[in-house]
Amino acid sequence: MKRVINTEKIPLMLWTDGLEEEALVQARHLANLECAFHHVAIMADAHVGYGMPIGGVLATTGAVIPNAVGVDIGCGMQAVRTDLTGVSIAQLKQILSSLRAAVPLGFKHHRRPRPLEAMPDFGAGERDLPVVTAEFGNARHQLGTLGGGNHFIEIQRGNDGRIWLMIHSGSRNLGYKVAGHYNTLAIQLANKAGKNTIPKEWQLALLPVDSSVGRRYLREMEYCVAFARANRSEMMTVLREIVTEVTGCDRFDPSLDVAHNYAAGEVHFFKEVWVHRKGATRAFAGEYGIIPGCQGSFSYIVRGLGNSQSFMSCSHGAGRVLGRKQAQRVLDLHGEIAKLEKNNILHGLRHRNDLEEAPGAYKNIGEVIANQLDLIEVAVELQPLAVLKG
Repeated sequence: MKRVINTEKIPLMLWTDGLEEEALVQARHLANLECAFHHVAIMADAHVGYGMPIGGVLATTGAVIPNAVGVDIGCGMQAVRTDLTGVSIAQLKQILSSLRAAVPLGFKHHRRPRPLEAMPDFGAGERDLPVVTAEFGNARHQLGTLGGGNHFIEIQRGNDGRIWLMIHSGSRNLGYKVAGHYNTLAIQLANKAGKNTIPKEWQLALLPVDSSVGRRYLREMEYCVAFARANRSEMMTVLREIVTEVTGCDRFDPSLDVAHNYAAGEVHFFKEVWVHRKGATRAFAGEYGIIPGCQGSFSYIVRGLGNSQSFMSCSHGAGRVLGRKQAQRVLDLHGEIAKLEKNNILHGLRHRNDLEEAPGAYKNIGEVIANQLDLIEVAVELQPLAVLKG
């Protein structure tokens, strides 16, 4: 841990010394919520988000906060170790070409809906999932699609001597719809009660977990987490088939899948609480996690150390140092491309608009890892070989 701030209602514990002022203000807001429990943890990759910093961990009692989960509910990582010990440039190019043809990118969806059996089960029934039910037909077209922004598919070489496959994606428009719907309801509920103690500008409206709307949000959120996992698995199945076709490899380890945008009921400091991880990865003792770098930098398979001070969490990636539009304005396209080509990485950086995902837009992943060695230990270091961006 880098420092502790004790000026608010509860302490702020930070694993970074480079947090921008706007994100620090958001963290202070979290620490002054009536429902906030014990302390607020800010991870090494933290940066400003909507309402709550991305890379923040907040435990609450009696309430759940939609904006402390975020709009891409269930967004996360999936990684698979192959039996390959090497792959040629020609094979990498063929894999990327086949992926572009098979996996819809950006705002694109499948033309035909995916099979019903590929979708997560409703569980208790459709009546408990009104937003999911309304969006279910659209979601069937989005299952197995990458999306845009910082989502990616990457082929990597591990320091364990194996080739790895990695996917970063989330719940697509389904999670966005659920998040927006329940954040609006949270605001309406506070206004109706006439005792909104949370300033509107904080963007942290809450739902009581013992209310009908709070329970519905949790059920819909959990469905979105399951959908995001299924989405990654659909793409990983396609990627494995392409790798087999191109390289002949037909042996793959079981996938490791972790979400980094969700809320979960857990026990910390002898109290049952709701832990909101917004851009943060669970890191229970001995539990494996995935911390990707930016395009062109190392990624890591890690083991959690179960540190209670972070609510047993760690970072979810490198974290931004430049906003998307800012990166497009200030970064040099040719210079950023040179960084990638210097290391012989097949990359997705072509135009000025792509600079929002350039290496220079992100923190140094080595420093991010070094700042949280009390939270995790590195199991495998992964060097990028080829990346497909949304």
